[in-house]
Amino acid sequence: MTAPRVSVLIPCYNAEAYVAQTLESVFAQTWPNIEVVVVDDGSTDASAAVVAAMARPNLTLVRQDNRGQTAALNVALAHAGGDFVQYLDADDLIDPEKIAVQMARLQGRPRSVASARWGRFYGAPQDTRFEEEAAVQRDLAPLDWLAASRAGGLGMMFPALWLIPMPLVREAGPWNERLTLNNDAEYFTRLLLTADQVLYCPEARCRYRSGLVGNLSGRKGPAHWRSQFAVIDLCEGYVLAREDSERMRRGFALSWQHLAHASHPYAPDVARQALERARRLHAVRIRPGGGPSFRLLSRLIGWRAARRLQVLSGRP
Repeated sequence: MTAPRVSVLIPCYNAEAYVAQTLESVFAQTWPNIEVVVVDDGSTDASAAVVAAMARPNLTLVRQDNRGQTAALNVALAHAGGDFVQYLDADDLIDPEKIAVQMARLQGRPRSVASARWGRFYGAPQDTRFEEEAAVQRDLAPLDWLAASRAGGLGMMFPALWLIPMPLVREAGPWNERLTLNNDAEYFTRLLLTADQVLYCPEARCRYRSGLVGNLSGRKGPAHWRSQFAVIDLCEGYVLAREDSERMRRGFALSWQHLAHASHPYAPDVARQALERARRLHAVRIRPGGGPSFRLLSRLIGWRAARRLQVLSGRP
């Protein structure tokens, strides 16, 4: 009997230095039935050539003009023929047993999604530091997972974590192509809300590459802050429509405050609106993070002025 097929979907933009290692981590999977779809989103480097050089029967390379990550993901989905979906950024890695471990847990659970243990690395993958997140490192109902993940206002939902039955992917709908930053939080919030259960798989591990210059998560232009705002707004709407509770309101109030603190002074209107949204939701308040000098300045001149000075001095 043929094993179910897993579609590994990789959007790629200017990742020539990393995409071969990412593909090697996929081809090293112990699960026997995998197809890989890479969508090169108008790269200006040799990314497409690197992928083409690794040609094999289960690898499809799609080239397109630059349309953005979410558009590339939707194109990848259109080419996917698997029974399950593994999303993967072109610079991240999955350990060899990752898919097999998650597939074992998903058997007979068609409305569950599987999550993994994740770690961050800045240079060599063997130096990955795996996160300890007890609140979400267990089996949970989707709303409980979302509440636990957002309890501090942040949370991590990056694509490599998940293995998802294709019917749930189709039910959740396409990636939102209007979003340019933090689009994975919007997509996976929507997707988890289609599921009955999140199954945590500690032996399934993925590795998040950090510290890259020019990557999406490091952008600070006005359009990207507006995208962050839109993501929180959409996620709040999805979640509160299902559970309008104190725990959910508190989590989103913290998310709005984190956005305000990060976006000022790059996008002061976004920061102002985010603080107003937080005030409407819950009484919880937090101060912006920073070192001793920043905290002292914040007490003397206020956090907004302290952030402006911080940015003017060349510190992000």
